[in-house]
Amino acid sequence: MSQTADKAPVTASGGDNNRWKALVFIALAQLMVVLDATIVNIALPSAQRDLGISDGNRQWVVTAYALAFGGLLLFGGRIADKWGRKRAFLIGLIGFAAASTLGGIATSGVMMFGARALQGVFGALLAPAALSLLAVMFTDAKERAKAFGIYGAIAGGGGAVGLILGGFLTEYLDWRWTFFVNVPFAVVAALGAWFVIREPEGGRNRSPLDIPGVILSTLGLVALVYGFTRAESDGWGDGVTIGMFVGSAVLLLAFVLVESRVKAPLLPLRVIADRNRGGIYLSLGLAIIGMFGLFLFLTYYLQIVKGYTPVKTGFAFLPMVAGMITGSTQIGARLMTRVPARFLMGPGFFVAGVGMLLLTQLEVGTSYAATLLPAMVLLGLGMGTAFMPAMSLATMGVEPRDAGVASAMVNTSQQVGGAIGTALLNTIAASATTSYIKDHIAGATSKPQAQFVQLQGMVHGYSTAIWFAVGILALASLIAFTFVNAGRPGSVKVASGDGDGEGVADEVQIPVVAH
Repeated sequence: MSQTADKAPVTASGGDNNRWKALVFIALAQLMVVLDATIVNIALPSAQRDLGISDGNRQWVVTAYALAFGGLLLFGGRIADKWGRKRAFLIGLIGFAAASTLGGIATSGVMMFGARALQGVFGALLAPAALSLLAVMFTDAKERAKAFGIYGAIAGGGGAVGLILGGFLTEYLDWRWTFFVNVPFAVVAALGAWFVIREPEGGRNRSPLDIPGVILSTLGLVALVYGFTRAESDGWGDGVTIGMFVGSAVLLLAFVLVESRVKAPLLPLRVIADRNRGGIYLSLGLAIIGMFGLFLFLTYYLQIVKGYTPVKTGFAFLPMVAGMITGSTQIGARLMTRVPARFLMGPGFFVAGVGMLLLTQLEVGTSYAATLLPAMVLLGLGMGTAFMPAMSLATMGVEPRDAGVASAMVNTSQQVGGAIGTALLNTIAASATTSYIKDHIAGATSKPQAQFVQLQGMVHGYSTAIWFAVGILALASLIAFTFVNAGRPGSVKVASGDGDGEGVADEVQIPVVAH
């Protein structure tokens, strides 16, 4: 790719004339990655049956992706900073499409697992590149708010759209189309990106790669994600589970020590030591723990307890998507340039927690309109309002050469939060369900009564776990209020290097500290 292909006229506001067109293709790529996570879950039973995957091995369809994606995110972010974000974005798109095709034509479980791992590898390159492109292209405060509002709505609501699309494809076509559907997304996004994305000059990090940091962070994050995945299937007391957590702690501690001493670290500690970014990574990770649990439990509740089809289940989530889009584009984006971020994130997570609180009242006969609908609207509004400033602020004020790795930390906090949420809340729900059935099954005198007790036990498990999710969201709200002290963004010119020693003037958003 020629040097001129990545350069373009820059407007007075510090952005490129084509940046709004570029946003369409960046958003499309982000939607593809988010959709893929939920689409595959819906297709899993059919794929398992066709490919002869055993019950013990089926988790690897999800785990292979999670390990590759979670483990390589920081590396992917630094590669984007080094190669150039547009180049990393295009390679990520093409690779993701190729891996999706491989998954669609899979003839065995091993081929499927390999395709999913490859999707994770290229997703780890694509996701930080997409977010960091937004960070360096949209530098005007108001424009940045709009752009991140759209991005935040897609990041939050895309999963529910995936449920609908996955349901349609699985019911009316074939599970293989849940993989093939990524190809047109990727082709359109790649062609559009090639022609309209113009990366601002001077944002590269040309320092040599920190190989020890790459190895330690990748192994540490893989061990952490696998530890939680293993805990879900084999229990928290399992020897391998404990070994993974201990190994992860040792590796990540060694990673921090290495990063504090090397000249060109993979993750400069200045990125996470910043009070605002640290608070955002932590509160986002916690919020995702609650959200992942919710998606899982509500999907099971609607399909198993209520008897909804996959398509109907997807449509049942639409109010939450509408709430997220409204919260992100109408509340977060409009208020972000007027009020400090903590007054959007704190109340946002709190409102989502109130929505979650409604769901603790779940019973077998709970009405969708009376309980589930208002809960989903509140969850969507709260999360949309909080996600938008969080994603913008996480990359605001960071040096352009660190934009990729700062973006990767947002993805990493979400990925690790998702792994924790699935394992932790599943374990709590399963334990509560087992206890409930054990205490009540003796009173069931017929098979229908026994089946009803089992359904009640399942719902009791969900509501118990959701209580924990309420507490987690309350903690996320408290952290956002306490740690995030940046005011509304103001724009100033600062000198920053492109990593090879040349100083260039870049316009970046410097948060104003709120007193």
